[in-house]
Amino acid sequence: MTEKEYNKMYDKLNRLFDGVTPLKKDCGALCSGACCKGDDKTGMLLFPFEKTQLREISENGRRFVVCSGECNRSIRPLSCRIFPFFPTLNEKGKIEIAADKRGYDICPLVRHSEEIIFDRRFLRNVKKAGKILSKDAQCRAFLQEISEQINELNEFINKINI
Repeated sequence: MTEKEYNKMYDKLNRLFDGVTPLKKDCGALCSGACCKGDDKTGMLLFPFEKTQLREISENGRRFVVCSGECNRSIRPLSCRIFPFFPTLNEKGKIEIAADKRGYDICPLVRHSEEIIFDRRFLRNVKKAGKILSKDAQCRAFLQEISEQINELNEFINKINI
């Protein structure tokens, strides 16, 4: 893809989440917007070729956005828009939805998911975003890598929760 095509794809992906959040209300009210607070050790992952107007840091070959706690919601990167979820690839290469690995630490929606009714439209859009991303080879490789990390974390959690 060209830079222009990536920009167009991310514009399309971002529009999927205009006015759509995990809950039908402000989930940030439950945790004082924990996902919007970052520092140089934490941040929201940027997808391949995703551009941002926010402060960006790089670590171990990955790019992250670090936020002061408030931003113009229209310029949030995709990982902010889909948090606390992440589109993953299963063993058959199909898109599924999993908890973002950062969500285990900071998001009450992940820790108390059995008690929460998620907005179905939001979940469908996370899956749709994964399908769009997976059509590009570099984005698909990125999804695969993060999927493997999420699977490893889930396996570890399952081992200790006997």
